[in-house]
Amino acid sequence: MKKIMQKSIIFMFMYVSLFALSGCSGTDDSSAVESEVVTLFLVDEREFAYGGVPYLCDSMDAWDKTSPNGEFTFLPPDNCEFDFLGFEGNYANDPFFDEIVRVVDYKLEGKNEIPYECASFAGSSTYGDGRFDYDSNDACVFYL
Repeated sequence: MKKIMQKSIIFMFMYVSLFALSGCSGTDDSSAVESEVVTLFLVDEREFAYGGVPYLCDSMDAWDKTSPNGEFTFLPPDNCEFDFLGFEGNYANDPFFDEIVRVVDYKLEGKNEIPYECASFAGSSTYGDGRFDYDSNDACVFYL
């Protein structure tokens, strides 16, 4: 009788343990939010980073700057404004003075068809290689 009681207690303990551990496999809400964050980069035509460009997205509380590697993050469907103060722009299409800026992913593949508009002209969308038009000292909003 004592042996049966011990076995019953052991099985009961195992059952309770399995039930308790099965509750530990739930999803973490913070990881779901993190997975929605998108990271893109600003680079030039030679794929050198544009770090330090001020930007503000709808999901942000304050202005930030692109990382030294040109990285910026946002939560779709954010609108993100970039301040290109101090940049010459590429609106005149001058190969000597233009500063070509491209929006790319981590593979350096251009993100085309991103709608945007700049303070100096009406809206457009990025080209196939992620390039976009902007004027000297311009501010542009991208509809990401």
